[in-house]
Amino acid sequence: MKYLLIALFAALLFIPFLGAVHLFDWDEINFAEAAREMIVTHNYSQVQIDFRPFWEKPPLFIWMQVGSMMIFGVNDFAARFPNAIVGVVTLLSLYAIGKKHGDSKLGLWWVLVYAGSWLPHFYFKSGIIDPTFNLFIFLAIYFAYRITHTDKPFRMAAISGFMLGLAVLTKGPVAILVAMLCLIVYWLVNKGRIAIKFSQLGMIALLACFTTLLWFGYEILAHGWWFVNEFVKYQIRLLTTEDAGHGGPFFYHWIVLLVGCFPASVFLFTYFQKGKKSSIYSSAPVAPELKDFKKWMWVLFWVVLILFSIVKTKIVHYSSLCYFPLTFLAAVQVYKLAEGKIRFRGWNLAILLVIGIVLGIAIGALPLVGIYKDQLIPYIGDKFAVANLQADVPWSLAECAYGIGYMIMVIISGILLGRKKMQEGLITLFVSTIIAIQVTVVHFVPKVEAYSQRAAIEFFESFQGKDVYVKALSYHSYAQHYYSREMPHSNPNYYNTEWLLNGNIDKPAYFICRITDAEPYLQHPHLEKIGEKNGFVFFKRK
Repeated sequence: MKYLLIALFAALLFIPFLGAVHLFDWDEINFAEAAREMIVTHNYSQVQIDFRPFWEKPPLFIWMQVGSMMIFGVNDFAARFPNAIVGVVTLLSLYAIGKKHGDSKLGLWWVLVYAGSWLPHFYFKSGIIDPTFNLFIFLAIYFAYRITHTDKPFRMAAISGFMLGLAVLTKGPVAILVAMLCLIVYWLVNKGRIAIKFSQLGMIALLACFTTLLWFGYEILAHGWWFVNEFVKYQIRLLTTEDAGHGGPFFYHWIVLLVGCFPASVFLFTYFQKGKKSSIYSSAPVAPELKDFKKWMWVLFWVVLILFSIVKTKIVHYSSLCYFPLTFLAAVQVYKLAEGKIRFRGWNLAILLVIGIVLGIAIGALPLVGIYKDQLIPYIGDKFAVANLQADVPWSLAECAYGIGYMIMVIISGILLGRKKMQEGLITLFVSTIIAIQVTVVHFVPKVEAYSQRAAIEFFESFQGKDVYVKALSYHSYAQHYYSREMPHSNPNYYNTEWLLNGNIDKPAYFICRITDAEPYLQHPHLEKIGEKNGFVFFKRK
């Protein structure tokens, strides 16, 4: 019965309003466009963008989007639906694992902590690859851990290998890198002692190879080594160079996890307490298993955090695999707090209140930015950002109440925790965060999207069903392909921007650029400006 209730709870959290806002450039639109082009071309073995091979990602998640689009049509809801289902499966998995290695209370706390933290919840309402990849790699590591705690170790090894293979087919060989690093670090932490045998590691490797070869092997046989070679070279470049301007300091992901995984992240600080360590359970037979699982989760957390702190490319979701160990470790402490096993120190409470209040202020300030944008614009040096703010987005002072309300609930939870009413304070904190996330996704994200990209999206949508060329100039976008529902062009010159601007084109051509890049195109002899809106300038070939 609890599994059914959790599934319904997750479905209500993740499925409604998935199509309420356009997909965001780049990643969401990138994957959705790849799925759409598979449907258009009936080429389901190769990932394509702009109807050319796209070797940056394997196809598994895109196949999931294809299946969704075949059911719901090519739209934003369908592009995000697979992750919503992954969200349901994830919460069910958390409950099952927590119950198995503890009790149903631990499972329920883990579900609440995960669903009640900002980024872990928010990502299931997106159309990016990472929630699906994270589930597969987490399950691969979980079943590897189970090898030493079961009487059927080869079955656990086979499942671990299968999950690892699925992770590779979702995002690439980084899954193998993470798994190998976790195994090595666990071995070092355990002082060279590990109960997983070489034959069981061989089973993991065998199933992982078999699963990945279902696609890589077919691709090599059907199209040769070129696509796979380019895919591998891209993965290496992504790890060793700063990609697409996404750089950042070493501690970038530390800050992302601290703020983005609030309130769960705060409870990691409760591990830094003096005094005798207490088990969750006074005399539970599964306590040794739980202790080993915690060790695996700490290893996974630090491996992912340090690995992607070293990697040159810094993007928010690169550290999203940390959400599983982070929320589990937090759930363990939340369980202890609720049972009176540990204390919530004053400095822990201070961190909770500071981050919660800052988030509440940020939410409450959004309407003020919209209402008083004319007063703020003189202090903004970015011409494109100033033009974005010209979007006609209705705001009212009453909307500040959402942020104020969240601050009040965080403060109330803090008061309850300070008065040792732990269970009431914890439930108040996580439930109020779930409500705040839903309000943000449904009410604020569409308004933010109206500033950032909606004018461009509407321009692209106006060409659906028309046989024209549409091109973004001086900036990179996938939106012109997806939202114009572009079909394959018979003329190969289409891929040559110089030909589109100056050549003898065979059908109408339209262009878009940002206002900061518009000057040379305004002077171009073959272009006619046909409009301008919210930072984007639109042109047509004369």
